Amino acid sequence: QVQLLESGGGLVQAGGSLRLSCAASGRTFSSYAMGWFRQAPGKEREFVAGINLSGGTTYYADSVKGRFTISRDNAKNTVYLQMNSLKPEDTAVYYCAARPYYDGSYWVHAYDYWGQGTQVTVSS
Repeated sequence: QVQLLESGGGLVQAGGSLRLSCAASGRTFSSYAMGWFRQAPGKEREFVAGINLSGGTTYYADSVKGRFTISRDNAKNTVYLQMNSLKPEDTAVYYCAARPYYDGSYWVHAYDYWGQGTQVTVSS
């Protein structure tokens, strides 16, 4: 299996940027498609972005398209989420997730492994 550890969260003003990182250990990172999800208080966990195992295809929720960018470095066993033009409604705990398939998925239950999450707070 694979272990995931997110970092890079914090407090930022609206319009600012953050870059989240998710470091993977365990089995071969390049064998997993990866995703970022988020969960705000009182809400269900929702898809944010995904990337296939080669990094050649990316997927985004409509709410973040054009503002967030997912990428991966298979040599460093790390997936990133660059978040620009942040809005207060982006406030949530952000989780990275892995699935042992070529393609990513928008569906939370398609992922087998999860990190512990990192808090992102955007102030207005």
